[in-house]
Amino acid sequence: MRKLKLVAVLALCFSMNSAFAAGGGAIVADPGAMTGKHFDAKGKYPSTYTIKLQEMARKSLPFADTTDFDEAKRGFIAAPPYKQIKAEAGNVAWDMGSYEFLLQGKTFDSIHPSLQRQAILNMAYGLYEVLPGKIYQVRGYDLANISFVKTDTGWIVFDPLTAKETAKAALDFINEKLGKRPVVAVVYSHSHGDHFGGVRGVADEADVKAGKIQIIAPVGFMEAAVAENVYAGNAMTRRMFFQYGVLLPRSPFGHVDQSIGKNTAAGNLGLIEPTKYITKAFEEMTIDGVRMEFQNTPGTEAPAEMNTYFPDMKAFWAAENITGTIHNIYTLRGALVRDALAWSKNINNALYRYGQDAEVMFASHSWPRFGNARIQDIMRTQRDTYAYLNNEVLHHANQGVTINEIQNVYKLPDSLKNKWSAHSYHGSEEHNSRAVINRYIGYWDGNPTTLTPLSPKESAPLYVEMMGGSAKIIAKGKQLYSQGKYLEGTEIVNKLVYAQPTNTAAKDLLADLFEQIGYQKESPSVRNSFLGAAYELRHGMPAGTPPKASGPDMIRGMPTELWLNSLAISMDSKKVAGKKSIINLNTPDNGEKFVVELSNSALTNIKGQQSPKPDLTITLNRADLNSVMGGTKTFDQLIQEGKAKFEGNRQAFDDLRSSLTVFTPTFELMPGTKSKVTPAPHGLDPLVVQESAELGQ
Repeated sequence: MRKLKLVAVLALCFSMNSAFAAGGGAIVADPGAMTGKHFDAKGKYPSTYTIKLQEMARKSLPFADTTDFDEAKRGFIAAPPYKQIKAEAGNVAWDMGSYEFLLQGKTFDSIHPSLQRQAILNMAYGLYEVLPGKIYQVRGYDLANISFVKTDTGWIVFDPLTAKETAKAALDFINEKLGKRPVVAVVYSHSHGDHFGGVRGVADEADVKAGKIQIIAPVGFMEAAVAENVYAGNAMTRRMFFQYGVLLPRSPFGHVDQSIGKNTAAGNLGLIEPTKYITKAFEEMTIDGVRMEFQNTPGTEAPAEMNTYFPDMKAFWAAENITGTIHNIYTLRGALVRDALAWSKNINNALYRYGQDAEVMFASHSWPRFGNARIQDIMRTQRDTYAYLNNEVLHHANQGVTINEIQNVYKLPDSLKNKWSAHSYHGSEEHNSRAVINRYIGYWDGNPTTLTPLSPKESAPLYVEMMGGSAKIIAKGKQLYSQGKYLEGTEIVNKLVYAQPTNTAAKDLLADLFEQIGYQKESPSVRNSFLGAAYELRHGMPAGTPPKASGPDMIRGMPTELWLNSLAISMDSKKVAGKKSIINLNTPDNGEKFVVELSNSALTNIKGQQSPKPDLTITLNRADLNSVMGGTKTFDQLIQEGKAKFEGNRQAFDDLRSSLTVFTPTFELMPGTKSKVTPAPHGLDPLVVQESAELGQ
């Protein structure tokens, strides 16, 4: 989401080598999923070593504890008669039926048993009563849940999903089953797209402006919602092909779950600016007879996030801070590393402020928890898991364990390992432990060799030569595969693939190794990354078209300064070497002024200033600049219409514009996978805001 462009929508932009894709938009359910047939002719079934590991997990994990299943079923009212929801554009926005292979009662050796359990829990589909006569959820319509709190006259909607279409379908369904009620307020719990993008499916902006509907969000929401993934958005978009398994079919051998939900809907993502921001650490508010206290928790799962307590109902809304998984401290698509200690402390604050009295806890993902003892146990478990992660990793780091070793050293204590709510589905113990070290002391392990290393394509030929060539490496790699030593096999075969990216035998062998590792992983993000890489090694990455312009809601919400900063990133410094210019930018309708200066191959800007001797002054309303940022108009068109004015030497503008790069997510993640198909010319104005994939998880 993170757009900001959804991974699901992004998938539609690509003409793929296969008809299969996970991610919502380009959905084609795997016809072999129900019969256990592998979707890929090159794919391998679980090896004896993988099967043995899965059997060990089934014996060692607390499968006798079925409390989560009991709670996930509790309060079920009805399921809709449909499994698919169509987008306004005509594509399938949502398809719950594509995962029905999980409901056959089969044990799949190609799925970690713990992950299979989580994937089944996330198959909840329909309307649920959380608190009789007061709180309801529609689950299984998107990656997130949409929650409805009954007021004196209507609904307060908490987190209106990713897409307008799925949110509207959820509102229509609850109104059909419980009686039609107007939406009186919408609460965005935090700044990720799957928690606000469907707002136009439940609220009319005219009603918001007229004061009929309030929209409430934590302080910093708009900045975080728009900005979190703009600067590196293109790179994040490409990396999401692995984390979210965009090319993987929905299959026991492919995409089975996304840990906090099945997947992301592929519809229209929108944004209506909040009318009320929660600015204090704790802030009370009453809406249409419903009393709430909001708890700001910035810097946990999102830069701007808040929990909510309903004191008269003894109900606690945990946003995405406490769900059915330990979350990402580092998210594999790419994002700033989060603070595990702050996360733990915010849960602790909630535990002692609300957890002593709460009788129901519900959240924007997963299922509710019922009863005070149960709620306190879940809150303590997740509090302690985040605290242990932070403290134990730093304990090891202070004894010399490095970022390249910690993933093999860090282990949960048995007391946490035996609690389902301490399992890292969305995160993983491996990549979260490395993230903690990276947050505090960075990526360097202290060995000068790794401080300025050769690029893999430069170092790999040295290894291949020293190992005696490709034939010996492949032979050894096959031996390691046959012994179940898959990580060891990747260590040497990966070198060969980098040294010889056109070596199909090497790529196929590395894919086989990746596939078995993927089958064995509990975390869907890690599983998808290994299986996604295997797919691209076997079939190549998708050949595609560039992203389209960002949606109008996101453009309006984007600060001008953020747009100028993003232009500086897209500028090709080589094209402006030796050039200097100063541009004054004025947007009279909002009173903003900027100096944009090009010097020393760097583009800088400063807000609230004007140069006394600019090369060029550009004047236009921010409302008209939105059309440039959104790709519906160019500066020249606005000049012709009298909506923009250039005063001075236009060359300063032309030099800048001609130096800008239009980023497209068409670069390799694995060597030798780039499509031979020449992409069609993008035809985009380089001044257009370029999309990024914003799921924000």
